[in-house]
Amino acid sequence: MDSKFSKIFIGSFAKKNNIKLGDYQMDNINSFNDFFCRKIKEGLRPVDMDENALVSPCDGFLSVYKIKKELVLSVKQSSFTISSMLRDNRLSAAFENGYALVFRLCVDHYHRYIYFDSGEKYKNRKIKGVYHTVRPVALERIPVFTENSREYAVIDTKNFGRCVQMEVGAMLVGRIVNKDKEKCFVKKGEEKGHFEFGGSTVIVLLQKDKAVLREDIIRHANSNYEIPVVMGEKIGTALSL
Repeated sequence: MDSKFSKIFIGSFAKKNNIKLGDYQMDNINSFNDFFCRKIKEGLRPVDMDENALVSPCDGFLSVYKIKKELVLSVKQSSFTISSMLRDNRLSAAFENGYALVFRLCVDHYHRYIYFDSGEKYKNRKIKGVYHTVRPVALERIPVFTENSREYAVIDTKNFGRCVQMEVGAMLVGRIVNKDKEKCFVKKGEEKGHFEFGGSTVIVLLQKDKAVLREDIIRHANSNYEIPVVMGEKIGTALSL
């Protein structure tokens, strides 16, 4: 999908998935992957810059879960507890009773994503995908043989405290392209990165009592119900204690 010959797939793919090519910057598209991570035209994804607004980092279908020790998230071909997803018991404990926001992107969605708040971002943690051919990953309730590649950053945000923003790719081919790998200050609405073909989930972890989610979203918490959202859309509000 990186070769110039892959351009032949663009027309039929756009037609099949009802992608409006006029909404995107189509200059310098030299492969299918160039098209897959195309940029949208200015003004078509406005970000709610109200300081207290919790915004969606991407286009997609949003599911929300209250974080408990027994919570198992099904993401693409994998299932994770928060601890196994982060591979960090101490960090995962900080999100007990908080929220996991899971944004599932389909092939017709915009595949670039932004920072949902400003703050100090620490060095990215990258975890390679694994296929366990002999025995499953040790989850108590679900025997899992696959573990998708993923990359995440811990961010001390201005309005929501310490958060995690994670991207999940395919099992063995991550296709996650992030701009800022090292520690730095990031700004709300700034592009964090994009997915190439094969990567398609963003997860945000929020600590307890840091945000009030939109009523229609919280009503479906832990139900696997998905709500369509677009990048920059307000999905909640910072909780001031």
